[in-house]
Amino acid sequence: MEAYLDNAATTRIDGEVLALMNRVYQEDFGNPSSRHKKGMEAERHIKTAKERIAATLKCKPEEILFTSGGTESNNMALIGTALANRRRGMHIITTSFEHASVYQPLFFLEELGFRVTYLAPAPDGSVSVEALREALSPDTVLVSVMAVNNEVGAVQDVAAFGAAVKDYHPEIVFHVDAIQAYGKYRIYPKRQNIDLLSVSAHKLHGPKGCGFLYVREKTKIKPLLYGGGQQKGMRSGTENVPGIAGTGLAAALACERMEEVQKHCYALKEYFAQGLSALDGVTLHLADQRNGEAFGEEEQKERLHRLAPHIMSVGFAGVRSEVLLHALEERGIYVSSGSACSSNHPAVSGTLKAIGVEKELLDATVRFSFCKDTTKEELEYTLTVLKELLPQLRRFSRR
Repeated sequence: MEAYLDNAATTRIDGEVLALMNRVYQEDFGNPSSRHKKGMEAERHIKTAKERIAATLKCKPEEILFTSGGTESNNMALIGTALANRRRGMHIITTSFEHASVYQPLFFLEELGFRVTYLAPAPDGSVSVEALREALSPDTVLVSVMAVNNEVGAVQDVAAFGAAVKDYHPEIVFHVDAIQAYGKYRIYPKRQNIDLLSVSAHKLHGPKGCGFLYVREKTKIKPLLYGGGQQKGMRSGTENVPGIAGTGLAAALACERMEEVQKHCYALKEYFAQGLSALDGVTLHLADQRNGEAFGEEEQKERLHRLAPHIMSVGFAGVRSEVLLHALEERGIYVSSGSACSSNHPAVSGTLKAIGVEKELLDATVRFSFCKDTTKEELEYTLTVLKELLPQLRRFSRR
């Protein structure tokens, strides 16, 4: 049996999405900049995708900018905004447990002279809105917050952040990395005071290599790519029409199925948490204990529902995460030892350190992540295998 439990890394493409993309690849393959029929057919797919995405965000289609995915969307949001607004100020605020596609561009901006404030999360994974208010200053031009943390599933109150930012100064740009949140939660940028929103298609059963950045009208932002002037000069280069068409449909389907999938994933989390809690030396990060004291069953269930529906971060005392990952892989179970984007560069997770995970679990944590296709049978199989493997791996590690 196989159990694919790495859906926060990537998801299987939806059959309807794949069928649409194949049609575009084979039939509507024109360049959307061409002024003939084939070009106009391709352009219609882009228009339809924008309309589909805009409907899910309750925004204008013109506010959707297609990119190569989450990393490009985050880079453009941060670097493009900072460069466009640096005459007004050189201060940026973010959190200390963002994705690498946020903190690496910020390191670059620091080299250019920008000052970055990193807000630390509390042990429950939340970042204080009051801490944000205290960090805001007259030269702040940008605030960037991840809606759902990709490693532990901590959820931030982005509406409260957006209100705090705009109450302080309406010209400060508020960016939300929604790569793990879009399609799992309802997001309405105008209601939540969001100026920029990053999304990646392959996290919601769409294609790899495609995503979008919501750019609220009148937001000052510079492009990163120059050339043919596509997408109103904001992102030059011939558009990936099959990917864009697939992204639009995947977005519509994810938001259409949202409540049903949420319910499905939370039910799986409860079942899996109960099974994991019966094993020795297992810690469910952000859901097991507070100040060293274990939660009761009901409190644990409530905490699980405060985290994202699809992500579980689990520590296995006495077993290195890479060892467990490959032992599970040999049994057909696929998980992650952290952010998949960083899996080729093993290091202690900054996210786990930021939320205060015990030292012995920093290199003994595995992420399980679910989707609409995940089954209870996959989790039953995983629990059976873990029950067998953990004692063996712990004996081996003590030698």
